[in-house]
Amino acid sequence: MVAGESGLSGRLGWYARRLQSMEKGEIRWRAEQVLHRFRLKTDDHHALKVPSWEQALESFRAGADRPVFLDRDRARAIAEREPELVAGLVAAADRVAEYSFSFFGYPEVSLHRPVDWHHDPFTDRRWPDAPSHRIDHRVASGDVKWIWELNRLQHLPLLAQAWLFTGDNRYSAAAFEHLDTWIDQNPFGQGIAWRGAFEAGLRSVSIAVALQGLRDAPELTSDRYRRIVGVLAESAHRCWTERSLFSSANNHLVGEMAGLAVVATMFPELRSAQAWECDSVKVLCGEAGKQILPDGVGAEQSVGYQMATVELLHLVAALLYQRDGRAPAEIADAIRRSSEFLSAAVGDEDPDPRYGDNDQEFALRLGPEPVRSIRDHLGVVSALGWGASGPAAQSKTLSARWFGSIAASDREARSESSAPNAGEANQSFFAPDGGLVVLRRGRRRTTMDVGRLGYLSIAAHGHADALAVTVSDGGMDVIGDPGTGSYYQHPDWRTVMRGTRAHATVCIDGHDQSTIGGPFLWTQHAQVRVRGVDLDAGIVDAEHDGYTRLPGRITHRRWLIAPPGESSQLVVDWITGTGSHEVRTCWPIDPSVHVTRAGDARVLLRDDVPIGRILHAATALVRCDDSNGDEQRSLGWWSERLEDRVPAWWLSSVCAAELPVAVATLISLADGAVTTADLRVAVAGDIIEVSWFQDSHRVAVDVRVDRAASITRRTDD
Repeated sequence: MVAGESGLSGRLGWYARRLQSMEKGEIRWRAEQVLHRFRLKTDDHHALKVPSWEQALESFRAGADRPVFLDRDRARAIAEREPELVAGLVAAADRVAEYSFSFFGYPEVSLHRPVDWHHDPFTDRRWPDAPSHRIDHRVASGDVKWIWELNRLQHLPLLAQAWLFTGDNRYSAAAFEHLDTWIDQNPFGQGIAWRGAFEAGLRSVSIAVALQGLRDAPELTSDRYRRIVGVLAESAHRCWTERSLFSSANNHLVGEMAGLAVVATMFPELRSAQAWECDSVKVLCGEAGKQILPDGVGAEQSVGYQMATVELLHLVAALLYQRDGRAPAEIADAIRRSSEFLSAAVGDEDPDPRYGDNDQEFALRLGPEPVRSIRDHLGVVSALGWGASGPAAQSKTLSARWFGSIAASDREARSESSAPNAGEANQSFFAPDGGLVVLRRGRRRTTMDVGRLGYLSIAAHGHADALAVTVSDGGMDVIGDPGTGSYYQHPDWRTVMRGTRAHATVCIDGHDQSTIGGPFLWTQHAQVRVRGVDLDAGIVDAEHDGYTRLPGRITHRRWLIAPPGESSQLVVDWITGTGSHEVRTCWPIDPSVHVTRAGDARVLLRDDVPIGRILHAATALVRCDDSNGDEQRSLGWWSERLEDRVPAWWLSSVCAAELPVAVATLISLADGAVTTADLRVAVAGDIIEVSWFQDSHRVAVDVRVDRAASITRRTDD
């Protein structure tokens, strides 16, 4: 719901806005889905090709005609090579075996035995035992993300690995006890765990991979095998018949098809397996080209979901490669494009770029790490030779070791990537399809977001951050994206942290650039126009139309000017239109940085050592409006994990004036060695004139508004 809505009116309003985002074909398809729930099902997707479940289990244990991921021999080799990684895994499995779970930013909690898979221990709420399609998770109290995470059963592969590494039947017994109770409590289509095919898809991956690792366990009887494979078959059926299409066909569709493909390839004795594999791989090949753009950026405008999507594609490709000796070219190429872009974005030491939503989603949990960094991700997808192979891909995780063990030799030859500047670490580049400019000067990385809001008509995981600028220096963020905050538990966090004020861009009259229609719905999208990018000169010139809906038809144009060899970077904002408006520039600061005032400058300090200064000036009277941990406005916060945040400086300069207005922001990072002061800005005809003192020199910059990326800079003694 939009902030402030509740009850029936809020639900009806959300449905009305959601309908507006759909095409006629989608509305018709969704109506057919509703009718489908009431039809009698005559197909038997649990049927086997072999005469009995005993024979099916025998083939499964032998690994016949299927890829085998978790394997005892490979486990032994990994344990010999990586004893520290294995020790961490076993410690995590011990906690799970003792019914201790920790998700997102919530504290670790010990659940009762047996687990009540419908109970939320933080609200003491039990989700209803009702048909899943009748449960409206959007208006329920409590956090549905937590209960979904528990029901994804992504801890089962941890228990399976611990059993393979140690031979201790305590782990296999715990895994089967969890599976038995889950199946008992979650009949097909009943309860919150079956709410959505995406949940069924991710859970299928966890169960299938774990079951393979446990195929020799004494607890795996033919009757238990039949029950578990029955759940996988029902899940696969739902992944196909209830798959996400049209405006919902984002990472959810990839998760659903990956779950379907994993079941089909690992359990070929199911009668529908061949058709499921054909259908799912065909869809995944198509989605690989749609969701990973030609320049390697994720179409959802979210680094977190890009990694999750690629790892789902990578898992399917790895299984097909192990079985057939090759993987679909469309999927392998998407993995390459993505990994080369991400590798170029982080370079040798830069922090992960942060934009869009991130719920720390895993395709498959094979290690104890609570989150996956880009370097961890690159280590995984490079293990079979499809990803970038530079320094950023050298992170050691159990996930990377398991994938690497599939085929240590005889790897597919690399193909040329279409990603710009692929493999060129520590270089400036422009990804035009995804809309990200990266400027590098020594150990400093500056980015500017010139991309679209998000993917498809709902842009579910995009943030209203058009033209946002971030700066990192020496491997640490200085100005950045404050993160996601919350999905369901804190609606006020959700509204603010995906909105414009939370990001390093300009907010007009307190409005977001794009219009929020719900927690995962945007009904109006700001469109960005790139006027010019000059990587050598360090200039980006772009504008967006998100505020043309306001009185006065306002346009925001921004120049980022970061010339080589200079310690200072200049951001110039040009707000045009008619009427009087509030113009606010926002700068979220990393929580490791403290801010003090010195005259007209904000001084940035880390560990009490000055690292830089920020100055503001405008063609109108400007005032400072800074926050740090503001509970009332939910500003001045930084979120590393979902449902967690810490106070951080949020710097803002505000002016209310007749348009047009020019605002200049000078960002100087030079370990306190360079002094900047007396920033001024004026407009003369088609030129915005900006000047300041840097040490004992006057620096002047002329910005031509009638030309693209036309900047003149001079220094006067």
